[in-house]
Amino acid sequence: MSTIAIISSFADETQCVQAVEELRAAQVGDFNTFSPIPSHKIEHAIGRSKSPVRWLVLAGGISGVLTGLAITIGTTYEWRLNAGGRPLLSWPPFIVICFELMVLLGGIFGFFGVLMLSGVPTTTMAPGYDGRFGEDRFGIVVRCDEAEAARVESMLKESGAEEVVREDEAQPR
Repeated sequence: MSTIAIISSFADETQCVQAVEELRAAQVGDFNTFSPIPSHKIEHAIGRSKSPVRWLVLAGGISGVLTGLAITIGTTYEWRLNAGGRPLLSWPPFIVICFELMVLLGGIFGFFGVLMLSGVPTTTMAPGYDGRFGEDRFGIVVRCDEAEAARVESMLKESGAEEVVREDEAQPR
């Protein structure tokens, strides 16, 4: 059987969320959603889990603190500079360097984590994407078998889709 792409557009976010929930409940094919605005309702309806980027930022922050401690303690013992009769391991200046490296490495890990996990850069347009999905319409593209296509179309129309278009996967849009 060949794979069919069913492209639907919605004017309202709640109708799009309803369609996503129905598609998930019916366990029909694979689908992508497109939204002109960031939508937490759609993310929740899709069932997307929280991003692992926060763990990368935490790892970067911890490695920054450990690097700061290693550098400051290592240089203190290597050079043996005793300024003003203070002990060699004087913590107040170490805290500043540890904080700065925590922020720096946490930010760097977070930046590269977002790049890796978001798939940036991409050189191809997502299959079924319509320019209206970036302007004022919400879109769902469902990839399914021909046998399920009629059922998917009716589900999308019942959810309030303005337009439902069927395309073969072999033909680019």
